Amino acid sequence: MRLAFMGSPEFAVPALLALHAAGHEIAAVYCQPPRPAGRGQAVRPCAVQAAAERLGLQVRTPARLRGAAEEQAAFAALGLEAAVVAAYGLILPPPMLTAPARGCLNIHASLLPRWRGAAPIQAAVLAGDAATGITIMRMDAGLDTGAMLLAETVPIPPRATAADLHDVLADRGARLILQVLAHPPVPVPQPVEGMTYAPRLRREDGRIDWNRDAVALDRQVRAFTPWPGSFTALGARSLKVLAAHPVPGQGRPGTVLETDPPEAGLRVACGAGALCLTRVQLAGGAALDSAAFLRGHPVAAGTRLG
Repeated sequence: MRLAFMGSPEFAVPALLALHAAGHEIAAVYCQPPRPAGRGQAVRPCAVQAAAERLGLQVRTPARLRGAAEEQAAFAALGLEAAVVAAYGLILPPPMLTAPARGCLNIHASLLPRWRGAAPIQAAVLAGDAATGITIMRMDAGLDTGAMLLAETVPIPPRATAADLHDVLADRGARLILQVLAHPPVPVPQPVEGMTYAPRLRREDGRIDWNRDAVALDRQVRAFTPWPGSFTALGARSLKVLAAHPVPGQGRPGTVLETDPPEAGLRVACGAGALCLTRVQLAGGAALDSAAFLRGHPVAAGTRLG
């Protein structure tokens, strides 16, 4: 089948590889333009562009599509049977949505209509959902509102992070899109009931509010692993919380509780209960288990974080 593939991050790479391995003709790969990344801020291609170039596929990296008549015409001229979209990052204008004979098919990392939007994996962990999944939908002009073609549920283990789910869902999405292309299901309109929205995350969303309860903060740490991360202030420096779990304890929110012996972990009082920080990283330092961190950076009981 003659396809275009549209995606940018690591989440989309398994689907691209699966489509290529299955023998589909990928006429073009669309992804976000290369951007500065890493400490040196060197300009780097996104994960999908790197994978597409290894496969010898044509790559296009337009900065925008809406109002870009040339890009829309070039897309229509590809003569596509379908376009597969996975975390692309740009909104497709109506002329592009209708250009492929079978439309544009989106691999979405949730069980629609729950968690429409840009950050469905993180939102599911943050909300304490027991399960999430993959939905393949036919795109329309709305935000993740198109008719559903195929879905599969994935349980969320009790201590799962967003990173854990990311890899599982990416592989499931790759498998499901092959099924949809091989045996097109009857489209089913999304129900209105149960719709929730997962907005795009910002770096500042990771700041820990110690007035929240420990269970909610535990979910935050797991939901925001690896990005945007969860962090708090320790004196004048930022402390990234890489792993944590709720424990009994009480005190003024943000106050460090007794840390002797260090093996007990860095326990911090929350709005309800306490959070035991088991792996942390001080700005400019290495990631350390809390016991090793406390041996090198003693933190007295009563110290305020935040």
